[in-house]
This record gives sequence, structure tokens and C-alpha cells, in this order.
Amino acid sequence: MQIGIIGYMIKAQINDKELVEHIESLPKDEMAVFVMADGRVRGALFHGTRFVNQMRAQHNLGILETMILGQASLCGALLIPTMKGKEHMGWRYEVDGPAAGFSVEADSSGYVRGYLFNEHIPVEKPLENWNLAPFLGNGTMTMTTAREGDKVPSSSSVEILYKNITKDLAWYFLQSEQIQTAFNTSVYMDTKGRVAGAGGMFLQVLPETGGTKKNGSSSASGADMKEDAHLIEKVENAFSAAPSLGKWFSEKGEIDDIVYGLFREFNPAVAVRRSVIYDCPCSEESFAKYIRSLPKAELDDIKKNDPDPLEICCRNCGSIYHIPMANL
Repeated sequence: MQIGIIGYMIKAQINDKELVEHIESLPKDEMAVFVMADGRVRGALFHGTRFVNQMRAQHNLGILETMILGQASLCGALLIPTMKGKEHMGWRYEVDGPAAGFSVEADSSGYVRGYLFNEHIPVEKPLENWNLAPFLGNGTMTMTTAREGDKVPSSSSVEILYKNITKDLAWYFLQSEQIQTAFNTSVYMDTKGRVAGAGGMFLQVLPETGGTKKNGSSSASGADMKEDAHLIEKVENAFSAAPSLGKWFSEKGEIDDIVYGLFREFNPAVAVRRSVIYDCPCSEESFAKYIRSLPKAELDDIKKNDPDPLEICCRNCGSIYHIPMANL
């Protein structure tokens, strides 16, 4: 896992002029990280229309594939505000359904990359809705975290419970970190199957840092627990009332109108605004270096039997490199 390296992938161009004009008419992609309810709740709202369109262009995905990897990548972006310092997270979602799953990585420097295990998902009949459960199925999700200074990354896995990307990610946080978390992602397609808008949001209700509000004892009182349950219920109700984020951003909706409107009773305050992009730290030299490190017999076989230049495709971002044999 690489931490904090950004910006070498070959950026795929979006050639649909009408789509490009629409994207350029929208507010810029941006993430707002906010706190509310006297610091008990933290969250982030991400406008990611350009982000998802770039992801789709990199992998040349169809509509269904864009919906799945788009939701997963938006969730990846929303993992970034949960990171501490320089950190890199890898998320594998492995299932027995037609989609097979995905791998998504997010880095604290502000990039996300990922790929589907099956980029051509078989569809037996026209889609009637965006319920992705039939294409996902049962399986396991694993989160791997690498922090600066770690000798080895840490990882933990949970069983996939809901066959729903956002709900399963929230389930992971509840199981692994005992934190009440909710994710909401939305990829809005126009009538021509183009991504007209995309966005995501997450909220976490943080535990008390210790003691009751009144006497500072080491365990929460029944009154405190009841108050926490009431706070969670109110936050969940507000969260559930959010508009379709993809449609909202496709219609030039603003981030602040949701943060300060939807959650006004909790006195929200935006703490940080930042950019998150779909990018990858791959490069021609990094692939060449890897190939040169192969065992001599394997390297000699490549030089003897493979075409010159050698074509390498980065699985994470779809970039294609042509490496002359003379460089190996």
C-alpha cells in the first residue's frame, strides 16, 4: 500500500460534448466535513459528479457497472475524513453474485481508485430498478489500513449482511469500531444513461469520551443512554430525509444548503472543505521497476516472447502503458 502518492495515471478523456458542458455548468466537486450536536456527531458531504464521471471514463464502464463502482468509490471518498494523519485504506468487497465484487482504495492525501472484479456484469433482463442486491450476493468485506510508520498494514473482515454497499459499510463500522455510522450515496443517470450528478454523505454518532454529563463516573447512566438513543433517532430521521444527492447535484444544488438546512436543529458547522479526486499513483516507471524485479527466467521469457513494446494495463485505473523492452 502506498501512502500519499498522487497524480500519475493517464487521464481518460470524456468525449461526450453535451455531458462535458453539463458537468462544467455545475459547482465544483468538493467535500465538506462538518460537526454538529455539540461535537457528538461528525459527517461529510461530497459532491462527486466529476469524480464518478472520471471513474467511469477510466474503466469505460456500462450503466450497471458504473452504479456499483460509483457507489463504492463515493464510499471510498467518504472514508477519507475518518483517517488520522497519513493513512491509506483498502476495501475489498467479495461476493458470489454476478458482479463478483470490487476493490477500492482511498488515501488521506485525497485520491480514490478502484476496480470491479467483473467489468462486464451479465444481465438476464432489463433493469426495473436500482436494487443492486441480485448482482452482489453473499460474501465478505475486508478493510485494510496502512498508517505512516506501520511495519505491516492492519486488517479486519466482516460478513456481508445486507447485500447493499452503503449498509454493509455502516455494518463494518458498527462491528469493528462500535460506532453508529450511516452512508448515503447516489449516482443519478439522465435519460441517455450518462452520469448527470453524483454525491455521497456519511454521519457518525461518536461515543461519549467517558463518564456521565453530571458526575463523571466511568460508565454511562441510564439517563445518558436514553439521551444518546434519542439523539441517534433524531439524526437518523434527518439523514433519511436527505434528497437524492445525485439528482440534487445534477440540478446545481449546493452542499451548504443540505448541511445547514437538513441538520439545522443540530447546529452544524463545516470544519474543513477539501478536494477528493479519482486518481492513481501508477506510472510507466513503477511498472517497469516491478517487471525488472521479476526472477531472471521470467523476465527473459517476457523479453523473448512478448511484443515490444510491452503493453501493461493498470487494473486500478485503466491506464495503459507501452514499455519498450530496452527499458526492462
